Amino acid sequence: MKPLVLILAATALAAVCGCAPHDQHPDIEAASALAHRLLGRTANKIEFRLSETDTTDVFRLSSEKSHVIIEGNNANSMAVGLNHYLKYYCLVNVGWFSWDRIDLPKKLPPVPAPVEIRARVEDRFFLNYCTFGYTMPWWQWKEWEHFIDWMALQGINLPLAITGQEAIWYKIWTEMGLTDEEVRTYFTGPAHLPWHRMLNIDHWGSPLPKSWLDGQAELQKKIVARERELNMKPVLPAFAGHVPPELNRIYPEAQIERMSDWAGFDLEDYPYFLDPMDPLFPEIQKKFIEKETEIYGSDHIYGIDLFNEMIPKSWKPDYLARVSRQCYESLAAADPDAVWLQMTWLFWNERKYWTQDRIKPYITSYPAEKSLLLDYYCERQEVWRQTQSYYGVPFIWCYLGNFGGNTYLAGNFADIDQRIESTFAEAGPNFKGLGSTLEGFDCNPFMYQFIFEKAWDIPQHKKLSLYGRALADSRLGKVCGQGREAWDILLNDIYVDRSVPGHSPIMNLRPSFGRSTSYHSSVRFTYENEKLMEAILLLLEANGRTGTSEFDLVNLTRQFLSNRFESIFAEYKEAYQKRDRATMVEKKTALLDIFDKMDELLSTHPYFLVGKWIADARAWGATPEEADYYESNARNLLTTWGDRGNILTDYANRTWAGLVSSYYKPRWKMFLDAVDAALDAEVEFDEEGLLDALKDFEYQWWKERPGTFASTPNGDPKAAVRKVLEGI
Repeated sequence: MKPLVLILAATALAAVCGCAPHDQHPDIEAASALAHRLLGRTANKIEFRLSETDTTDVFRLSSEKSHVIIEGNNANSMAVGLNHYLKYYCLVNVGWFSWDRIDLPKKLPPVPAPVEIRARVEDRFFLNYCTFGYTMPWWQWKEWEHFIDWMALQGINLPLAITGQEAIWYKIWTEMGLTDEEVRTYFTGPAHLPWHRMLNIDHWGSPLPKSWLDGQAELQKKIVARERELNMKPVLPAFAGHVPPELNRIYPEAQIERMSDWAGFDLEDYPYFLDPMDPLFPEIQKKFIEKETEIYGSDHIYGIDLFNEMIPKSWKPDYLARVSRQCYESLAAADPDAVWLQMTWLFWNERKYWTQDRIKPYITSYPAEKSLLLDYYCERQEVWRQTQSYYGVPFIWCYLGNFGGNTYLAGNFADIDQRIESTFAEAGPNFKGLGSTLEGFDCNPFMYQFIFEKAWDIPQHKKLSLYGRALADSRLGKVCGQGREAWDILLNDIYVDRSVPGHSPIMNLRPSFGRSTSYHSSVRFTYENEKLMEAILLLLEANGRTGTSEFDLVNLTRQFLSNRFESIFAEYKEAYQKRDRATMVEKKTALLDIFDKMDELLSTHPYFLVGKWIADARAWGATPEEADYYESNARNLLTTWGDRGNILTDYANRTWAGLVSSYYKPRWKMFLDAVDAALDAEVEFDEEGLLDALKDFEYQWWKERPGTFASTPNGDPKAAVRKVLEGI
C-alpha cells in the first residue's frame, strides 16, 4: 500500500502546486501549467483532456460534477478552450501585459451544455519586426512568460521569434574575422534593432553592449522553449543579405553594395547588402542556420525579407526571380525542410514599383509549398485580390491595426469582419490563416482578440451584435445594459476607421499652424466627440468591476480629451487670424489645462506610464552607464526616433503620463508663448524660426534625460475620469 499512498500524495501535491503528475501527456501538462500561472488554485477546478483522434485543431467544453472539462487535440487548442470558457462563461478578459488584472468569479460557472468549436484555418500568425522595438525591447522573462500564455489563449501558433539573433550574428561575424568593436558598432541601439534587422539602418545608437547580447540570448532560449511547449512554431530569422561593410576587407571579391537612403538617416548609417547570387551568400546562410539551430532549435520556418522599404538594384523580372530563387536555395541547402516566410508590405508600400509582372516571378521562382506570405495590411489593401490570390502561393490574411505604438482609437471593426468572411469565401485553397502584424501594442487590444477569434468557428461571431454584447460583458465582468449600450456605440460609431501611419492626437505632435512637421501626421477623427463622451458616461454608470473596465474608461477618456484639444486649437487658430487676444488667452489656458488633466488621468493606469518604459529600459543596464544608455535609447524612439530633426519625429508618439507633462506640453507652451511674443512685438509670427528651438528641446529631452517619472500607477481611474468630465 505504501507506493499507492505515495502516488496519491504526489498527485495531490501536484494539484496544489500547479504541477502535473509525471504520467500525464506533455500537452496536458503544458495546458495545466498555463492555467495555474493565470488562475492560481482556481485552476484545480479545470481538467484538461487530450483528444488524440482529431486531426485538426478543436476544443470541447463540458462540466462534470464540480469540474470544468476542456478537451483539445493539443495544448494550444486547450488554451483556446480555456480562453473561450473564461470570456463567455466567466466574463473574464485576459490581457496581454503581465500586470493586467484577472478578475475571476468567486465560483467557476458550469458549462450548461457541451460545446465543440473547431479552427477554421491551420495557421495563426502574430507580431511584426517593429513590435520588438515599439513594445518589447525592454521585456524580461516575466513579461514574455505572460505574453506567450496570452498568445496561446488566442490560438496563435506561428509567433515571430527574433529576440537574441544579434548574439548569433556576433558569433558569425567574429568567427569570419571581424573585430568585437566592428560588430557591436554595426548593430544599432536596442529599440532600433528591428530596423537594423530589416536592412534599413546600421550603426545608429551603437555600440551595442555585450551584456545586452548575452542577456537577449538567454531570454530567447526561454521564449522558444515555452512557445514550443504550447504547440507554437517560432518563426526564426535567417540571412537576408545584410552584412557589415567591413566584411569586404576579408572578402574583397564579394558583391557588397551600399543600400539606398531610408528615413533620412545619414550616409554613414546606410546598410550594406550582399547579392544573393554571390557564392558567399549561401555560405553565410549555412553558418547562421547551423549556429541558430544549435542554440535555439528550429521549427523550419524562417523569416527573410530582402527589400523591405528598399529598392533592389534592378527591377527586371528575371533579376527578381533569380534573387528570390537563389535566396530560397541558400535556405534549403542549410535546412532541406525550410519554409520561407516573408511579409508583402513591400508590394503595398512600394506599389508603384511592384507591378504584377515583377511580383509574380519574385514569389513563384521557388516551390509554393516552401513559401508562406503575410498579406500585411489587409484592413486597407488586400494584396491577394490584386495578385490572383498570390498566384497560388500560400498566404495569411493579416490585420495591422497600429503604427508606431500610437495611442489612438482606431479599427474598422465591421469592415474587418466582412473582409475576413469574404476571404474565406473567395481566396481559394492557398489561403492558410489569419494573423496580425501590429507595430506596437496600442490602446485597442480587443481588435486583436477579435481577429484571432475569427480563426475559430465561434457562435458569437455569427452576428456582430452578439459579439458586441459578449465583449461588453467580459470587459465589465458582468451582464449590464449600460455596458452593452456603451459598446454598441463604440463598435458602430467610434471603431469605424482603419489605422494609418501617424494616427495621432494633435497634442502629441510638434505644434504648427499649418501642416504638422511631424512624420505622416494624421489627426482627423470622423465621429462626434459627444458620442464618445456618451459611451464613457454609460461605462461609468455600468460601474464595471474588472481591470479591463478601468482601462477602457481611462483609454476612452484619453481620446476624448485629445479630440477636445484639437477642437480648442482650431478655435485658437481662428482667434489668432482675427487677432482676438482675449479669446486667444482663454483658449491658450484651456489648451495647457488639458495637458495637466491628461497627465493626471494617465498616471492612474500602468498602460500609460512613460516611467515604466524608462524603468524597464534601465533595468537591462549592467552598469549605471549602460542604464543611462538604454534610457536615452528608450526616450529617443518615442520622440525624434533618430538624431535631431529626424523625419520620423513623433512617429512613435504615445499619450503617456510623464511624456505629456515633460515633453508634449513644453513644446506647445513654447509655441503658444512665441505667438504671444510676436503679437506683443507687432511682428509676424515666425513659425520656421521657432522650429530650431523645438528641435533643440526635443534633442535635449532624450539626450540629457531630464526628469524622473513614476513607474507605477497612482490614484483611482474611475475618480480621475469623473474629475475630467466634471470639468467639461
